[in-house]
Amino acid sequence: MRYLLTVILLLCFGTSQAANAKDVENILSDLSGMLDKRSGFIETRQAAIDSLVTEGRRNGFSSELLMKISDGYTSFNNDSALYYLGRGIESATGPVKMQFIWKRAALLPLAGFSDMAVREFNSINPDSIPAQLLPSYYEEGRQMHSYISAFFQSYPEVSEPHQRAALDLQEKLISILPPDSPAYKYNLGEYNLLTGRKETARVLLEEVVDNEPLTSNLMARAAHHLSTIANTKGDKDLYTYYLALSAMADLTAATREVVSLQELGNILYAHGDVNTAHKFLSNALANAVECGAPLRMLESSRSLPIIERAHSALIASWRSTMYWILAIISCLVVGLVATMIILHREMRKMERLQASLKAANTAKEVYISQFLQLCSIYMDKLNQFCKIATRKLAAGQSDELYRMTKSGKFVEEQSREFYEVFDNAFLHIYPDFVSQVNALLLPDQKIEVRPDQLNTDLRILAFMRLGIEESSRIAQVLNYSLNTIYAYRNRLKARAVDRDNFEDNIMKITSTF
Repeated sequence: MRYLLTVILLLCFGTSQAANAKDVENILSDLSGMLDKRSGFIETRQAAIDSLVTEGRRNGFSSELLMKISDGYTSFNNDSALYYLGRGIESATGPVKMQFIWKRAALLPLAGFSDMAVREFNSINPDSIPAQLLPSYYEEGRQMHSYISAFFQSYPEVSEPHQRAALDLQEKLISILPPDSPAYKYNLGEYNLLTGRKETARVLLEEVVDNEPLTSNLMARAAHHLSTIANTKGDKDLYTYYLALSAMADLTAATREVVSLQELGNILYAHGDVNTAHKFLSNALANAVECGAPLRMLESSRSLPIIERAHSALIASWRSTMYWILAIISCLVVGLVATMIILHREMRKMERLQASLKAANTAKEVYISQFLQLCSIYMDKLNQFCKIATRKLAAGQSDELYRMTKSGKFVEEQSREFYEVFDNAFLHIYPDFVSQVNALLLPDQKIEVRPDQLNTDLRILAFMRLGIEESSRIAQVLNYSLNTIYAYRNRLKARAVDRDNFEDNIMKITSTF
């Protein structure tokens, strides 16, 4: 009749769960986040144990309290669990003492004492055990033989007898457990899995996973078995999903004696997720060491090469990233230096431009000043001429006035004064004008003049540089005939190095004011 529930479950839950890639990605992300809070789960469990120890120190360690403390340390710190189980064996009597013995026997294989565990467990007469304690006896015996079988897995002659003994004890356990209890469903599911009835096992174990809380040890173990079933079916997503779920359950309960996290790390490393694999495997190894379980440490040590490769790959990835960052920083520095150089050059250009603008403003002021001075002189001369003409006419000396104007002497004097003012103003603005003009002439055609004076050739060129290029206007200002100005300009071109572009080159002469 014990398989009646199995048949009903198969009818009700005939379809296996499915997990897609998104589900796997989400649960791995959740697990990674929970691992960052690992210390908090451990501190919570340790605080609960410490409160029991404090109670024992205050009121004495009863057998019941020692049992609670040892159960708290089981799968968390096995050395401490063995210590308190040993104290229970020393202080307890009768069936309670036997319970301490078989519980310690179940943990001794994890510490490497398999023979001692079997001797202690076999020293107990099952017929002397009260009915209410038999489930614990069968469960711990099954666990002990399972540990030994797993440890000697490479030696079938040792492993298989212990596996058969574990199955025999589990079958007895199933026969006395309440059919509606989670422990019954879990053990019946595990028994079916180990005896080859995987589909039956899957249905039973899925119900345990669906109904047990995340902190339940049964839930963690059931999820691990479901991962094994998914792996045999080739469903890698479901395999990974159940391993992650099992690891989350172990982590939430602060269970350190685990295998799911280690197995999951190996899978992720094989799939190239080096960072997450390194994180999972490192935590699995830390769990084994902190738990004080040499058997789990031995299993975890097999992952050391993977951890090392993952760590090396992680370092290589960081180094590569660092090189890229350095390369980018170098490019940015080079770009910054280039920008600073360009900015410096532009600033120099701006400074030169500002200086040029300042010089232009100064030249403009000089132009205006000299122009005003020239206008003032001519206005003064005009006033003087008007006064002379008025006196001459008033005195009846019109003939003398006529002779004075006809001789041209007055115009010559005014022209001479105009040249002096013009030469001074122009050479003030273009102090190197003569040397720049000579640079455009043939070596034997240089113009020699006083430093503060221009001759007719240079004045014609000066007017051209100031933008007065029409010969008629130049003739009018200098009081020469138009033909005379043409003759001067042609003579100057003939003396130039580059005759065709001589006048254009004159226009390019710059002020060094």
